[in-house]
Parts: sequence; structure tokens; C-alpha cells
Amino acid sequence: MVISLRKARAIIRKALEKGREMELKPLSVVVLDAGGHVIAFEREDGAAPGRFAIAHGKAYGSVMLGMAGTAQMQRAEGQAYFMAAVNGVYGGQVVPVPGGVLLRDRKGAVIGAVGITGDTSDNDAQAALAAIEAAGLTGEI
Repeated sequence: MVISLRKARAIIRKALEKGREMELKPLSVVVLDAGGHVIAFEREDGAAPGRFAIAHGKAYGSVMLGMAGTAQMQRAEGQAYFMAAVNGVYGGQVVPVPGGVLLRDRKGAVIGAVGITGDTSDNDAQAALAAIEAAGLTGEI
């Protein structure tokens, strides 16, 4: 299974709707495919311009490691040297915190990731998961 542009846009739309419902700060949302390539990105009015790199880093780390942001953060806390090495390997592009959510198919294979930033990492992850589920996919935070 691959994530279509239409499905990626639906995830972004649902994430931004969830953010408004939760009264979050302005969000930035990116959807990546299983190879770590950007399918779609949107930044709400009022979101800082640097948020793309953070959203991308959350999603990119998830795809490249096959490990959602929450698990990455736990790994960083327990083995900081490992995450530092990973970030070296990936050119500093990994942001190991909640808000990077893996997209899995029905068999459990990684098909991409969503990265959200703008509010607290935990709120970002909640908005992403709600959007993924609303789009009929399975997410792992």
C-alpha cells in the first residue's frame, strides 16, 4: 500500500481540524512515504516558518527507524549515544519526540509517517493520530 496525495491531504486536513478542535497553537503537518519523501505539507497561518524542519524531522526519524516519536524519545533518554549516532547518520534530520507518527498497513508494514509540530509534542501526536484514524489508516505514536 502507498499513500496517495489525496490521502495525504486528507490526513493534513483532519489534523488541522483536530488542532482547531483542541485549541492548539498553529500547526505544521507533513506526510512522508515509506522512503522518507514528502508527499504533502501545510503550515497554518501564524505557525513559525521553521516548523517544516521540525515536522519533517519527527516524521523522517519515524520512517527511517521504523520507530514512532514516543519510542524514539524513550530511546534517546535511555541511550542518548544511539540517537546522537542516528542523527549523525541522517545528517541531523531526526527529531526524536512525540509528533512523529508511523503509518502502517494492515499487515504492520511501515507505509509512511506523519509529522506534526506547533503545540506540545504530546498534543501534536494526539492530533496526528486522530487525523490518521479519521482517514481510515493505522497510526503508531
